[in-house]
Amino acid sequence: MNGGHDLGGRQGFGPVNAEPECEEPLFHSEWERRIFALTLATGMLGQWNIDESRHARERQHPTDYLKHSYYENWLEGLEKLLKEKDLVAQIEQHAECFRVPDAADARKILSTGNPTLLPDSRPPSFRSGDRIRVLRRQQAGHTRVPTYIQGANGVVVDHYGTHVYPDQNAKGQRAGEHLYCLRFEGHDLWGSKSCSQSVYVDLWEPYLEPTS
Repeated sequence: MNGGHDLGGRQGFGPVNAEPECEEPLFHSEWERRIFALTLATGMLGQWNIDESRHARERQHPTDYLKHSYYENWLEGLEKLLKEKDLVAQIEQHAECFRVPDAADARKILSTGNPTLLPDSRPPSFRSGDRIRVLRRQQAGHTRVPTYIQGANGVVVDHYGTHVYPDQNAKGQRAGEHLYCLRFEGHDLWGSKSCSQSVYVDLWEPYLEPTS
């Protein structure tokens, strides 16, 4: 979905005053730590996946998304999922069916993650060196293709195999699509001949089409 969260390549928002990574604290205040813990604990109950979680945050009004801080957006998405899944009522009625993860569970899950690589008998449509174009997509659902590369031409650098496709996963449908690494030239994206840097983006096959 193209919304307030998709700011890559857009102008008019001022400079990014990022804190040096070596100086930035994990959390700027205690409430951020609590929101992180709540999101982690409820997510480990298995009632939604990471793409559903991202899409819940994206479904805010763009003005609210830009107004909120990072963890305020996390809280907004979490409240939406708890309501839509009716999870609070389920836990109150059937608490014995839910196992809340402890600190050891959290450390294990965070250090291992869940695999996204899936088997697929279909051959990939593209291979390294192929020139492709990113499709222009205006859709209401979740997507991992940023607006600033839609319609741009690029070159396939690598093929990673078949991975969970986020557009479907956000709907609770675990399906796989071929995933590629694409290279885009900076001057093609930003319209400046002085921009000689390349940009590398990982994109799924349904986002792409061959160039003629």
